[in-house]
Amino acid sequence: MGRLPEAWLAPPLVRELRELVRYRAKLVALRSGLKAQVHAVLAKEGVRVPMSDLFGVGGTRLLDQLRLAHAYALRIASLRSLITAYDQEIAMLGREISTALAGDAGYLAIQTIPGVGPVLAAVFVAEIGDVGRFAGAPPLCSWAGLTPRHRESDTTVRRGPITKQGPRLVRWAAVEAVQRLPGASKQAADLPPHRRPARHRHRPRRRRPQAADPGLPRPARRPGALPGAGAQGGDVNGSGARAARARVCHDPRPAAWSPA
Repeated sequence: MGRLPEAWLAPPLVRELRELVRYRAKLVALRSGLKAQVHAVLAKEGVRVPMSDLFGVGGTRLLDQLRLAHAYALRIASLRSLITAYDQEIAMLGREISTALAGDAGYLAIQTIPGVGPVLAAVFVAEIGDVGRFAGAPPLCSWAGLTPRHRESDTTVRRGPITKQGPRLVRWAAVEAVQRLPGASKQAADLPPHRRPARHRHRPRRRRPQAADPGLPRPARRPGALPGAGAQGGDVNGSGARAARARVCHDPRPAAWSPA
């Protein structure tokens, strides 16, 4: 009767594209783990890595010139061969994804957004599918789990972090796109301070606590007296001394009266 929302099932072509994109993401994660193992072995042997990319041209030259113990050298060689095999498979999947998305209007349009390249664009197109099924940006963000959690009961309202519902790969791609924003873009300037690139990050200057105005009157203190002085027994806060002073200050007897 049109009262319940309709479920959307991705067509076969979109499901096949998702399979390729998700498999590529899985291989990239496994390759990252292998590279981390290479860094761990070098750290065991005390080898300093001066370059930012150990698996680039300079890093490959460094790995070729290393003289390590037999066990460590064998592990490094095995890891490097596995990384090479992963590189080949990831490149093959990248070509397949590019062929499947060749001429796709949404794939080309989404790459015009700053921070979104071919890899992230393929993730968005494959996971979202038909974007026309969303009425606007808010429903799309809610579907992706990027909206804050909101739970309300009567007058009690609880808000929390993002819901993280929906495909995790979409959230990863969105975060990666934001982190890759150029430092001079307007989108980077609109981000919260802790998520801005270094060029737009302005730390507030810490102000020193202002000293009290020397012209203000201060309560007189007896020489040698400390805060809380006059406490007796278990009276830690000196409440007994304060009560005695209060009785003296509020004595109803006239000032000229003196005991006999």
